[in-house]
Amino acid sequence: MTPAEDTTAPTIHAAGCVLWRPAAPTASATESTLHLCLVHRPKYDDWSHPKGKLKPGEDPLEGALREVAEETGYAATPGDELSTVRYLANGRPKQVRYWAAEAGPGAFVPTTEVDRILWLSPDEARRRLTEARDQALVDELMRSFEHT
Repeated sequence: MTPAEDTTAPTIHAAGCVLWRPAAPTASATESTLHLCLVHRPKYDDWSHPKGKLKPGEDPLEGALREVAEETGYAATPGDELSTVRYLANGRPKQVRYWAAEAGPGAFVPTTEVDRILWLSPDEARRRLTEARDQALVDELMRSFEHT
């Protein structure tokens, strides 16, 4: 087993949100009624949903909302829990719990960790997201809206 495949290492626990807000009203009925927030991390030059490692003993939902606030500048109201995503990160197993969350008040301020955010339609978000696992969360969020 190579270090890149060391699944005996302790799992990294993280949490995040698929952050959304209503889209501005438009004249076109074909445009999305909501926008999703994606974050750009310059260290990895990737686009993802806001997420991060949990602090020791931190409740996953509280950690997800903290990460949203830290990375995007927005408060969030949590909704349904979405899928938990598992993958290797720098050779260690990582588990990220996700929630749907509606954006509340706030304003983005760039940092060294997240230098840009974008509010995009679900289709645009799918195309912009770097990882397929993040694209699947967009689909899951949209299915949850179909059932409510």
